[in-house]
Amino acid sequence: LGIFGLGRVGRAVATRARCFGMEIIYHKRSPDPTAEAELEARLVSFEQLLADADVISINAPLTEHTRGIFDLAAFERMKPGAYLINTGRGPIVNEADLAQALKQGLIRGAGLDVFEQEPRVHPDLLGFDNVVLCPHLGSATAEVRHMMATRAAGNLAAYLRGQEPPDRLV
Repeated sequence: LGIFGLGRVGRAVATRARCFGMEIIYHKRSPDPTAEAELEARLVSFEQLLADADVISINAPLTEHTRGIFDLAAFERMKPGAYLINTGRGPIVNEADLAQALKQGLIRGAGLDVFEQEPRVHPDLLGFDNVVLCPHLGSATAEVRHMMATRAAGNLAAYLRGQEPPDRLV
């Protein structure tokens, strides 16, 4: 399993994948020695992630660096027969290029929980049998929504106390 973005969500994915005996490789801007030790994960370059992973799970935030990084050139460098899963942010994947890669057989399939132009899905992705498209529903439970509200309130309280919010991005 190749994980693009080994933050909180990426680590949760890796933890579950280890239960199935999957080897974990990951790419992010800086090494995570704790995750490497706990998950037996190995930091690799973006190129190596593309070339070696049977499944790539995108769990990264949308930044200037990540926007559109999964384009046709990236799909051409992916391991033949690999799958792409995006539960991070839609614009990390160029959906027109993904459709082209699927048409050309460059990758075996894809699962998208987020879309480049939400809520719209690129129409070329709708006709594939090897693509799973679903709305971003992982947080649609009362328990998770309560936890999200509590975290947001905690971040706001820290900010108002003049402290760094725990979940600040950037």
